[in-house]
Amino acid sequence: MTIRPLVILPDSRLRLVSKPVERITDEIRTLADDMLETMYHAPGVGLAAIQIGIDLRVVTMDVSKSEAEGERQPMVLINPEIVSSSEELSVYEEGCLSIPEYYEEVERPTRVRFRYMNLEGATVEQDADGLLATCVQHEIDHLNGVLFIDYLSKLKRDRVMTKFKKAAKREEKTA
Repeated sequence: MTIRPLVILPDSRLRLVSKPVERITDEIRTLADDMLETMYHAPGVGLAAIQIGIDLRVVTMDVSKSEAEGERQPMVLINPEIVSSSEELSVYEEGCLSIPEYYEEVERPTRVRFRYMNLEGATVEQDADGLLATCVQHEIDHLNGVLFIDYLSKLKRDRVMTKFKKAAKREEKTA
């Protein structure tokens, strides 16, 4: 397993719509392993393949509360989609590995039903609420080129973009 470099805002790849995975191959399994390793190392609770520069509809997540190695509950979602969502909304403070050290409250449906293919190629449907529901929605948004800052006011979103564009320019000058 390899820790891969993260794609950071304002990189335009974060706005790409990811392509469906046609079939589960050894390359997809390796990608999933690398994504989990990268996610745990960051550390984060979710990662979409586009966040490491791969425009495929692959997501890794682990919303278990424990840091202990033996208690991890990794999930790999291939071609995930939201099947239904509750009208009831809840607010969670979200962050993103591609927008480091920035957190903001986002309102999303409280519960979702989602469908995905697992690494064995089986289609799975699952209900989620709480952090899992928020994480699933956040990561599927990534696959569609949507970032959590898109749910913020224009003023807040513009401030974040300006901050990260300036940081990227500073990074270029020192590189």
